[in-house]
Amino acid sequence: MKMSNHVTSTNAKDDQRHASHLAILTRGLAGGGVQRMMRHTADELAARGFKVDLLIRSAGSIKDAPANLQTVRLRRWPRSVGRVMALRADPAGFREQLKPVLLTPFAAEPLGLIPGLTRYLREQRPDGLISATTYMNLASIWARQLAGTSTRLLVSERDNLSQNLRTGRVGKSWRWRHLPRLLHRTYPMADAIIGVSEGVSEDIERLASLPPGLVKTVYNPILTDDIPGQAALPVDDPWLTTGGPPVVLAAGRLVAKKDYPMLLRGFARLRQSRELKLIILGKGPDLRKLQKLARNLSINQDVRFVGWIDNVYAYMARASVFALTSMREGLPGVLIQALACGCPVVSTDCPSGPAEILDQGRVGRLVEIGDDAGLAEALAATIDHPPSADRLRQHVAPFTAANAVDGYLDAMGFVRAPSTPSAL
Repeated sequence: MKMSNHVTSTNAKDDQRHASHLAILTRGLAGGGVQRMMRHTADELAARGFKVDLLIRSAGSIKDAPANLQTVRLRRWPRSVGRVMALRADPAGFREQLKPVLLTPFAAEPLGLIPGLTRYLREQRPDGLISATTYMNLASIWARQLAGTSTRLLVSERDNLSQNLRTGRVGKSWRWRHLPRLLHRTYPMADAIIGVSEGVSEDIERLASLPPGLVKTVYNPILTDDIPGQAALPVDDPWLTTGGPPVVLAAGRLVAKKDYPMLLRGFARLRQSRELKLIILGKGPDLRKLQKLARNLSINQDVRFVGWIDNVYAYMARASVFALTSMREGLPGVLIQALACGCPVVSTDCPSGPAEILDQGRVGRLVEIGDDAGLAEALAATIDHPPSADRLRQHVAPFTAANAVDGYLDAMGFVRAPSTPSAL
């Protein structure tokens, strides 16, 4: 596997400079994978002695704010105010902004953060700002332009955007089809553009017609020091006791892009010839539809939808195999987490990330998107001939917050502060 964390700045000055104060823009303190990755980044930076501000929307709760970080609420202004400020930041970009920003109903939250973010940058003047996801990135770029500060800005893409535009909810809006032109104009205004996998980096570079090499790859800070301890904690689940039938595990939001119907059909095929169980962790809008499909496939007695749990690692450490059946990803952290727990994995070869993580299938089996028959075969082969758990753990050892932060600091042109030793 090619690790690409140690990168150089895209637009930042060639000379490195010291930084002491960094800000991270995130939707909140709790939530999905992006929020967790931003929190891991903030914790690692704080451990290195940086002053770190977590910038969150005003609607987010700060009752559980971490003591090692400064949490700053950004007031959310009306979308109309954000649109005006986006135009003020780049008046020559009116044509590129028109359809994906000025007319779209989807960008209300990020646009509404521009005024508060601009004020924060002017008043606090952090050395660097890190943001993630497309519209949050655009808001950060425009706010930095309006603030007129020397804050270095790193923007990161976390998903395969071209696939999202083709198959995702946002892709159904004609306004979003003009987004690549806006990114082509706006993203080079940042000091560093990051993709979380080689596939994501290549995709955004191609989609936005950016110069080759402008987007750098820094893998997400997936692994934390507490994983071994969390994995060793007991699980009150009779299906995961020693001596029971093999357990297939899946985890993630119950949404269309994860293609859980493929997982259920593949499991049903395999269940015809052997006894096994399926546990699915996560919540989402497709729960009832998936429960109905499990009943129609006559596997509902062997499938459990557990919902959200705090400690997924304890399940991963005890499952026979972890399955990912997504149609698209950026860098699926659950695969890395499962491998770190010594759990074998099977994944669709979707864009982007699984093939990179699994070394093109040498660490875990890859199957075609939607191929439930191939999934059943891969699950059976993995259960019958599991790889060494130690080999799996060693393979994903580089996916740490320390490596990710090294990559971010390099990309922004900052001198690295020493990292703390990892227990992984």
